[in-house]
Amino acid sequence: QVHLVESGGGLVPAGGSLRLSCAASGRAISTYIMGWFRQAPGKEREFVSRMTRSGGATYYADSVKGRFTISKNNTKQTVYLQMDNLKPEDTAVYYCAASRVLEASIGPVARHYDYWGQGTQVTVSS
Repeated sequence: QVHLVESGGGLVPAGGSLRLSCAASGRAISTYIMGWFRQAPGKEREFVSRMTRSGGATYYADSVKGRFTISKNNTKQTVYLQMDNLKPEDTAVYYCAASRVLEASIGPVARHYDYWGQGTQVTVSS
């Protein structure tokens, strides 16, 4: 089991940057697929990015590709989401998540993830 705590959210103007952190405790994050999701008011939780257990491959939603970067530090048990060139439509609560699903079976859906953080609010002003 792993416990996840996000931080780093805030209010930024359009075009700005933020770096979210997800601090994990418990089981090593290297044993999970780690991902980021977001949920805007009145909308369903949507996939943002994920990283393979080895860290050798990363995946992004089309809406954030080229602007967001996922990374992790296994020693620090921390996953990051660097968000650049932020847009007002990026406004949402951002969640870190961990999945036990096999690499070949995982999809960009919340139901494939087993553990979640409490979320951190990101607000981008126009």
